[in-house]
Amino acid sequence: MDSTLLPRPNTFAGLSLILDRVAERRDETVWVNAQSASADARYILLDGLGETYLQHGREALRWLDAREREDLLGDLKASLLGFADERPHFMLSVDDGDRAAALETQLGARRVGLREAGLSLPADEAGLFAYAKGLAHWQRETQFCARCGAPLVLVAAGHRAQCTNTGCGRLHFPRTDAAIIVLVEHEGACLLGRQAGWPEGRYSTLAGFVEPGEALEDAVRREVAEESGVVVGDVHYHSSQPWPLPASLMVGFFAKAISPTIRLRDDELEDARWFTPQQIVDGLADGSFLPSPPLSVSYRLLSHWLHLRAGLDLDTLSEEARRARKTTAQH
Repeated sequence: MDSTLLPRPNTFAGLSLILDRVAERRDETVWVNAQSASADARYILLDGLGETYLQHGREALRWLDAREREDLLGDLKASLLGFADERPHFMLSVDDGDRAAALETQLGARRVGLREAGLSLPADEAGLFAYAKGLAHWQRETQFCARCGAPLVLVAAGHRAQCTNTGCGRLHFPRTDAAIIVLVEHEGACLLGRQAGWPEGRYSTLAGFVEPGEALEDAVRREVAEESGVVVGDVHYHSSQPWPLPASLMVGFFAKAISPTIRLRDDELEDARWFTPQQIVDGLADGSFLPSPPLSVSYRLLSHWLHLRAGLDLDTLSEEARRARKTTAQH
């Protein structure tokens, strides 16, 4: 297939290209402990809000080595993320707020959230941060057994939680909530909607969570109908994106509308409308249209659609519009 027709990689995706999760060895406690003490080991730190530490003055993670981990956080249990560049990578979650704040000074670092870091970090580090954040969130939220209520203990290098009640012993696994996100098309225009609390002019592709017993394609049709009243026919997979904010997997689609009639059916959307490529170009130029942040798969869906349908580059259009607004403001 022509590479120009393929979607660009989504933010946080593609981690398998650089990371071996070594899932088959997570239960080997002696081996995992040996890796954690290795001079090659690296540790990513997360605070109780899921923020991580960056090097001061640089857009790069502030990794700890094994010695720093032992000196500063030796009492915390580490979770194995996997191997990258033949080095073991671990995650440490520092839930104590005072301790997390003190580490900024001790490490000469600064804390940032995933939304900010995802736009500035190298792709591999952004993906590792997202992975660590999702795992840490699950660990923090899953501390008692859903069956009997007894406390849980982390096992398998942080990737499972086991009930401490000997009469139960149930294992709990990290949870990911599947959600669809879709660019719907009809006769050269795409369907975009906005929520009331968004910045003025922002429109995005429609999205929603998958319900039990529902295929992804059926979730697309249901969500679009519920939010906009538009009836969808063909649905085709585009790409996916880990979205640990806090625990989702966004599964992106292109879809064709059978009917373009819009009837807003609930209070989720303030507005929904059809946009042609030219209307998007004009809206970017005059400031009346604002796409989703480049971090999101929604932005990638719109970007790919504009490229396929009109040979336009959304990054270039957005940058040109930003520069034009800046020039206007200066004058």
